Amino acid sequence: MAIENNFMTVAYRLYTIDNGEEDEEPMEVANRRHPFQFITGLGLVLPKFEENLKDLVRGDEFDFVIPSADAYGEFNDELMFDVPETVFMIDGKINYNYVHEGAVVPMTGEDGTRFRATIIEIKKDAITIDLNHPYAGQDLHFVGHVIESRPATNEEISTMLNAASESDGSCCEGGDCGSCGGGCGGCH
Repeated sequence: MAIENNFMTVAYRLYTIDNGEEDEEPMEVANRRHPFQFITGLGLVLPKFEENLKDLVRGDEFDFVIPSADAYGEFNDELMFDVPETVFMIDGKINYNYVHEGAVVPMTGEDGTRFRATIIEIKKDAITIDLNHPYAGQDLHFVGHVIESRPATNEEISTMLNAASESDGSCCEGGDCGSCGGGCGGCH
């Protein structure tokens, strides 16, 4: 049986739930003007996100929670460690406009894998980074509606796959997760 690839456009508000307490303000908003778009069956969004939306049609509303274990996993203290400050130097200097506590910075592993790290602390000769996803350890509460749901064209599938292969896997450029084609449903 072939997997059906539907092109979906949704508007949502994402609230995080940490230790049973839900944020009052949404962590992400994808609205009609800047919706979140994805294609089902490509594996580019969280499986439980897609599972909750794939059978919905235009106009349907949704309200569901993805437990942290099915989202970005539990927070792992072992993913926080110090790296030499030289890792962040360009021409012998650190640009503190980009490298500061709380900043999410692109990094490349020894094997060429690209990922994002959050800077936790800047010390004298080292910088503490956190490789946990920003939503690790939190349940995700999505509330929204379907703007569009229809079969995806071959061109749309190709475009989405090409964009995903060129991405560094960190959709939150500039903090606008809903507009990257990955949203919270897809930032890996």
